[in-house]
Amino acid sequence: MRVFVIAGEASGDRLGAALMRGLRGIAGEKVDFSGVGGERMLSEGLTSLFPMDEISIMGIGEILKEYRSLKRRIRETADAILDAKPDVVVTIDLPEFNLRLAKLVKARSDIRIVHYVAPTVWAWRPGRAEKMARHVDQVLALLPFEPPYMEAAGMRCDFVGHPVVTDPKASAAEEASFRLTYGIGDAPLCAVLPGSRRSEIQRLAPVFGEVVARLAKARPDLRFVLPAAHSVAGAVQEAVSEWPHQPLVLDPREGPRVEEAKRAALAAADVALAASGTVSLELAHARTPMVVAYDMNWLSRQIIGRMLLTDTVTLVNLVSETRAVPEFVGRDCRPDRIAPALQRVLEEPQAQLRAMDLTMERLGEGGAPPGERAARAVLDGLGRASE
Repeated sequence: MRVFVIAGEASGDRLGAALMRGLRGIAGEKVDFSGVGGERMLSEGLTSLFPMDEISIMGIGEILKEYRSLKRRIRETADAILDAKPDVVVTIDLPEFNLRLAKLVKARSDIRIVHYVAPTVWAWRPGRAEKMARHVDQVLALLPFEPPYMEAAGMRCDFVGHPVVTDPKASAAEEASFRLTYGIGDAPLCAVLPGSRRSEIQRLAPVFGEVVARLAKARPDLRFVLPAAHSVAGAVQEAVSEWPHQPLVLDPREGPRVEEAKRAALAAADVALAASGTVSLELAHARTPMVVAYDMNWLSRQIIGRMLLTDTVTLVNLVSETRAVPEFVGRDCRPDRIAPALQRVLEEPQAQLRAMDLTMERLGEGGAPPGERAARAVLDGLGRASE
């Protein structure tokens, strides 16, 4: 069996590696993998056409800047697929690259194409599903409410679970060790998570800093920890230096011990202030109640505000079908609104804890690993029986 897999980001590399393990374990035959991927996929036996980071480009400006290079890599990858004649092509997220690739391949062959990670058509730009359906045969969805949107556009769609459910959890001993190591003791703890992109740090750090100052004044016993993402650790340190109240910053550049402390910090925290994104699922996995806050530049706020189809952007709210997580987005991203909400969640977390339990259950916690479920879905789509 020949499988061509393409990933362009670290998260896709993780999904791809798990899928490859699943296929090799279930297929009952030798599986040859080729495509594009990172270290995790390479360790699972992938032969990569070129380094994954050559197509890992985000943002309209960056895409335009690298357009010629991307276009060349898309053509090169399409030619490699057509030459290899694989049984299936699995494209993982990265729609700017992968959906253009799918169009080229389908124009010249009937090779089955599976796209892993459904686009957020439930939130905005629903027409993307119809465009995908012209070139994609099957979609593997991370969220349980996504299949109907894809199926309505004419594609098979299988919910396979979210990878967050397989993340390791900090033990009670690790939480206690973290509190002891950093001198927190039994004090209530607030985790502060302003994002993993430089633009997010620039926009959210002043707001989050004022929230921390307000909470510190209202609750002198409350401690604060900020686990910085490696990609923005320098920007975080610079931003925090101007805050009126200093949190404990976990800087991953200081070594693997600090990197490992992040998981324990999220589990040990009694409440969290987080930027919008998948971090809300990491917090739910750790059962740490949260408040979500986010803002963007004026133009993006106007465009997305007019196109948004939901009244919440927080995945815990969407998956649990509740509005248990308070969120403050756009004009509402203000310290005078965020700080009181954090205090309320800190004092009364029960409703949110129930929503997080439901979210993790619906995402597949306790069931078969997402990589195995994805592999079974791919094989079933090919008409191949799996054990």
